[in-house]
Amino acid sequence: MTAPPAPGSEGIPEKSRFPGKAYPSSCPPLPVDERARQVTHIVFGIGIATFILIAGKDRALPVLFGSLLLGLVLSDAVTKGYRIPLISTLVRELERPGVFPGKGAILFLFSSTFCLFFFPAEVVVPAVLALAILDGVSSLAGQQFGRHRIGNGKSWEGTVAGIAVTALVLSPLVPPLQALAVSVITGLVELVTPVDDNLVIPPVVCLLLTLLP
Repeated sequence: MTAPPAPGSEGIPEKSRFPGKAYPSSCPPLPVDERARQVTHIVFGIGIATFILIAGKDRALPVLFGSLLLGLVLSDAVTKGYRIPLISTLVRELERPGVFPGKGAILFLFSSTFCLFFFPAEVVVPAVLALAILDGVSSLAGQQFGRHRIGNGKSWEGTVAGIAVTALVLSPLVPPLQALAVSVITGLVELVTPVDDNLVIPPVVCLLLTLLP
């Protein structure tokens, strides 16, 4: 981690990426590659789910909690203008303007840690996968094939694709009818909730898998 550049020095302070700050006209922010962002979201979620599946609840919970704290520290450092190898680059290229650095990853870690604290690992793994696949595939399919837009900017084509792929991914982990029901209900929740998907989807899936017969 390196200190922020002094005024007038070369380079773009990373904090100028965020609210209330503006890049110098000679150094505009990089455009967000939404496809790369969603692919990263999917890979990140699959990684968390795989780790929980292999490590189990007792070993995974402290690691996720520590990762969440580290993410908050790094986010604060980037906001203050520190350049962190790899992290600063990922934030500039993948994070949407107007949000705190690493928002998606931090909220993903928070909801995963929260669910793992209150639910067994065999319920949390499908919940994390549902967030990764449903959100990512819905966005990717919507960008590519979306023709019928919904009020919040999503598309019916993307939503249906996300539900279908999520049901297929969950089928080896839970009974097929449960996988389908969870995918449909979660897909509808994603359409209507005003709260960030990263916070809503994992708890919803955990509750559904706990309550459904």
